[in-house]
Amino acid sequence: MIDKKVKWPGGAQIAVMLTFDFDAETLWLSRDPENARRPGTLSQGLYGAKVGVPKILEVLDEYGLKGTFFVPGWTAENHTGRTEMIVRAGHEVAHHSYSHKWVHPDHPDQEVEEMERGLEALKRTVGVVPRGYRSPAGETSDNLIRLLQKHDFLYDSSLLDDIVPYRMQLPDGSRGPIELPWHWSTDDAPHALFAIKSPRPIFPNSHILQVFQDEFRELYRWGGLYNLVMHPQVTGRPSRIALLREMIAWIQRFPNVWFATGTEVAEAWAANHENA
Repeated sequence: MIDKKVKWPGGAQIAVMLTFDFDAETLWLSRDPENARRPGTLSQGLYGAKVGVPKILEVLDEYGLKGTFFVPGWTAENHTGRTEMIVRAGHEVAHHSYSHKWVHPDHPDQEVEEMERGLEALKRTVGVVPRGYRSPAGETSDNLIRLLQKHDFLYDSSLLDDIVPYRMQLPDGSRGPIELPWHWSTDDAPHALFAIKSPRPIFPNSHILQVFQDEFRELYRWGGLYNLVMHPQVTGRPSRIALLREMIAWIQRFPNVWFATGTEVAEAWAANHENA
């Protein structure tokens, strides 16, 4: 097996990131502008702001853990109170585009707009200059990676090509941000996000827990980064809040586990693997 073990702080065996993509209504508005006239459709995202975020914050407070919330600029503008609630509780707010639009690489001007409008909105509404970025659905491009470097991001969490952090390299050979990889298997959306236009099964907690826990066990053995990706409109549902609580308690039974924000993971990796 390829050695992927990372030197985590305090001799930890694994780093665990609890991340939440606070999309709210952008998930539906960005796919079909006509949804702006469909309050029933948009209410799926509104639930994430109205109920999901407060319940998730309650769980994190209960366990004394800090999460990383990837927030689109539109969400910060339209749900400022909920975004402020995240900041006041001491969690990290990171960048998640402006409108959750999947921008095509052939339109770099749109990528610039999504990046810069998102940055401006986070700064104006909640005073946050984010250090991390996650692209909507992991859709990215060379243009976008260059924008991350231009705006001095510490880390990105959009790619799926490893199980440990690594330093990105831009097409011109220069250093990019630190990548904190994720994967669909540890994302709640494929298991529990339903849409009329793209219907799929909604799996029970037992199914999701098995996928999440099986992945954790092996990553723990390898010593990698466990990047759990959740959405308030999904994990904020009553049974899924119970799942989040159960998952955290289960992970905490393992010795030498380090729960950390994206910034903490990226800084620790850089300190132990680039500056040694």
